[in-house]
Amino acid sequence: MSESFIAIGLVNPKSPTNVGGVLRAAGCYDAQAIYFSGNRYARAAKYHTDTKNVADNIPIKQVDDFISLKVAGRALVCVELVEGATPLPQFTHPDNALYIFGPEDGSLPQEIVDAADAVVYVPTIGCMNLAATVNVLLYDRMAKRSTGFDASQILTSRDINNRLTVE
Repeated sequence: MSESFIAIGLVNPKSPTNVGGVLRAAGCYDAQAIYFSGNRYARAAKYHTDTKNVADNIPIKQVDDFISLKVAGRALVCVELVEGATPLPQFTHPDNALYIFGPEDGSLPQEIVDAADAVVYVPTIGCMNLAATVNVLLYDRMAKRSTGFDASQILTSRDINNRLTVE
């Protein structure tokens, strides 16, 4: 399914619950890697909430410097409520991107924002939690890049307890 590279960067994520939700989103929307900084998640990782065992297929790695992950052909895109950022509905996603998200209880470091190829925000009333923001961004990327959707996705994506049909 992957025709491009999608990675998620989490700046000092607050809890394993946040990262578990991000892992689930990464699995749903075909991200290839997750990177995190800081020590809060590293200390709490044993309590992870990866309910679909996505970490078995998507590597999650601790890094010290997100800017060093910016390589030729891969855009560094910050996702944050930042003055001057592009609203997500107006944003065109690059083919290859590392999306960097700030912690729920803080903001992205200015040096990462300064190094970014783009800075976007999700227009909301108030702010969303980390996992919700990652889900919305990745869904937006998929929706804007897809040429069509196939009903067979329902059969492969739904839970085994869901057998509903539209009559």
